[in-house]
Amino acid sequence: MKVRTPRTVAEAEAIQDELRALVDLTGPGPRRPARVAGVDVAYDGERLAAAVAVLDGTTLDVVERVVVGGRVAFDYVPGLLAFRETPALVEALGRLSAPPDLVVCDGYGLAHPRRFGLACHLGVLTGLPTIGVGKTAFVGSYTAPDAARGSWSDLVLDGEVVGRVLRTRDGVKPVFVSVGHRVDLETACHNVLALTPRHRLPETTRISDRLSRMGLIENVAFE
Repeated sequence: MKVRTPRTVAEAEAIQDELRALVDLTGPGPRRPARVAGVDVAYDGERLAAAVAVLDGTTLDVVERVVVGGRVAFDYVPGLLAFRETPALVEALGRLSAPPDLVVCDGYGLAHPRRFGLACHLGVLTGLPTIGVGKTAFVGSYTAPDAARGSWSDLVLDGEVVGRVLRTRDGVKPVFVSVGHRVDLETACHNVLALTPRHRLPETTRISDRLSRMGLIENVAFE
């Protein structure tokens, strides 16, 4: 699906409303993905570097990397971050030798004020199973899960469950998991635990974060 860059906030929200109807929240999505992609974007003023790191779903070894340089096409507005990031991320995903079985975003999917965060947006545009894993709660309320790894509680917004607060390490701050497209919440959390054998954040997020920052340092093409 073609990436559209809005000119105004109202236009951006209208695009979100239109695309939200295309989101598949039932999945179920892959429980044993062979290729898992992490995506992240780093910024330096008006420059950005969008990175995709593809990991082997079993060993978590990196099997492919892509970095795309670009320039910010939309101002920062809370809730509309996807319009800054999706053009370069879609391009980077398109440069992979083969599509991943699952995409993990450093951000949110359904856990979003308009129920259409980056993971939903990117999933609809690419057609790929996509989930969001946030470091903090962007929206909603929750009760802290138990301290043991694997414990979780519902993330609730306006009476609706929009994600899970998931403990990935014993006694360490949880992460905030929400579905994006073509994955259900149970499968999303299953995969997040599989991607966090040693650290709080998924390996996909940790590696794509480093890769995007290196893209800025190495000055990939930004025109």
